[in-house]
Amino acid sequence: MTGAELRRTVYRYYKQKGRHTLPWRQTHDPYCVMVSELMLQQTQVQRVIPKYEMFLKRFPNVQSLARAELRSVLVLWQGLGYNRRAKHLHDAARAIVAEHRGVFPRTSALLLSLPGVGPYTASAILAFAYNVPTVLIETNVRTVYLHHFFADKVGVADSELLPLIEKTMDTKNPRQWYAALMDYGSHLKQTVGNVNKKSAQYVRQSKFKGSNREVRGVIIRLLTQQGSMTLRSILKETNFSRERVELQLRALLQENLIQKVGQRYSL
Repeated sequence: MTGAELRRTVYRYYKQKGRHTLPWRQTHDPYCVMVSELMLQQTQVQRVIPKYEMFLKRFPNVQSLARAELRSVLVLWQGLGYNRRAKHLHDAARAIVAEHRGVFPRTSALLLSLPGVGPYTASAILAFAYNVPTVLIETNVRTVYLHHFFADKVGVADSELLPLIEKTMDTKNPRQWYAALMDYGSHLKQTVGNVNKKSAQYVRQSKFKGSNREVRGVIIRLLTQQGSMTLRSILKETNFSRERVELQLRALLQENLIQKVGQRYSL
């Protein structure tokens, strides 16, 4: 398949069945793009939509988010999981206000300097907010290239995909191209299966039930509801062992997601 053929295939699907009404596709505001991208990491689109709209209603711009307490951010984040993303978003907003006078960065280097912003998120902001032709890869994009260019190969590294992504990109409108590519990749997942298993980067997502993520999530939820709690009171509200709860409390303290004053933990 040539680059021109791929673009025709992707745009044909996007024109007919693309998710044109997704709320984050109705704006070019880099703040809104950053919020959506961090929310969408490892979370289904339909779960993100209401949270995204609620979040922007409460924190409509980077200044309002930077002024907020982490606790209020985590309260709104409940239900999305991976609470570390909420802290990264909060820290990034504070950095933009403190270090960039509230002006959103427009270069990859400056975006990458923000807390929690990695190569993919930086590239997504450049593409979706600023329409900059930049190479990015995530699960749906990876699906398209594995399906069309590596049908008979396994263990495909991203380093093999990136030159193809760059070569076939619609450089005149990368914003629309990546939206179309992601929608087409999502469609392929539903119709041809999980071809991402061919990727060298493929890692099966661990089960949530009984995992450390579940323990962390319960602790954060309890602290958002109760304000502050002792270890004893947390243990009374959970079915987890003392050892597991203490381990995750230490991890959350180390990540600055919670704090401890005396014997009480709080956000």
